[in-house]
Amino acid sequence: MQHFLSLAEQTPEEIEGLLSLAKAFEQAGSAERLAERRLAGRILALLFFNPSLRTLASFQSAMVRLGGSTLTISPGRGSWVLETRDGAVMDGEASEHVREAIPVLGGYADALGIRCFAGGTDLEADVADLEFRRMAALSPVPVINLESAVDHPCQALGDWKTLDDLALPRRGGRLVLSWANHPKPLPLAVPAAVAHMAALRGMELVILRPTAFALPEPVMARAREAAELSGGQVIETEDRAEALAGAHAVYAKSWASPLYYGQPEAEVELRQRLSDWCVRESWFAPARPDCRLLHCLPVRRNVVVADEVLDGPRSAVLQQAKNRLWVQMAVLARLLRGESR
Repeated sequence: MQHFLSLAEQTPEEIEGLLSLAKAFEQAGSAERLAERRLAGRILALLFFNPSLRTLASFQSAMVRLGGSTLTISPGRGSWVLETRDGAVMDGEASEHVREAIPVLGGYADALGIRCFAGGTDLEADVADLEFRRMAALSPVPVINLESAVDHPCQALGDWKTLDDLALPRRGGRLVLSWANHPKPLPLAVPAAVAHMAALRGMELVILRPTAFALPEPVMARAREAAELSGGQVIETEDRAEALAGAHAVYAKSWASPLYYGQPEAEVELRQRLSDWCVRESWFAPARPDCRLLHCLPVRRNVVVADEVLDGPRSAVLQQAKNRLWVQMAVLARLLRGESR
């Protein structure tokens, strides 16, 4: 494995290997792994164009547990503002271009993680992940996608492990990826990654959303292709009762409307009519009694998901967050030591 940019670029065997390795790290515990120091002397550079809590902390923790170290750059906050556009006339705030910065960071480290959200104005460019792909191509060392415009493979891999931990079935399991309300448009990365993951896992994926929030066709096409390979199924609906019927899990997440992409003012009015798209306990009436709630975090309480669900026995959100550590340790061990299990 040369890079970790998307689950779509991993073979089923590679994904299973990463999950197996993550489970081994979890079972062994931190003390033994610290003693092994299998990545001693290795450095992971983390380039964060956007804020983070779990991704930043879990990667820093993962490298320490494996005996390595990290250096973290947040452009404009302790380092130069970086320009990402090709052909830009740099007479504004940016003092350095990624064409110099990324090779320099790659020269200081053994791997590079990049977090760069969608631009939010050009749907076609964001869905194609053009900006992130251009930056990854500049790196002389392996690149890890810490969330790009349309993918978040570390989150998706951690979610896959969480579903396995919860003993939710792959074939025949029903996962509902539900749009939820939010004060502002959010990126497509997590819903796109989760949809692909659930389909690749062989589940019956139901995407529940208002009509105006249907995911872009390239995102849906990738999920359908994964479902064909795995024996899964992909369904879209705006009927909540139909979607939740017999569900094993509900994954709540907000995302921007493709119809109003880059027009946040127009979307505000639309969202004001959708305040009932806050996941509440009443949603789960048609679902299985043991149906679980997932969310990538951070979550706006009582806007996206109600307290009664987040604080109740259905919630698996903290388990999801913990699993980010174990799967990322597996990714690092694979990239930097070639370990498979």
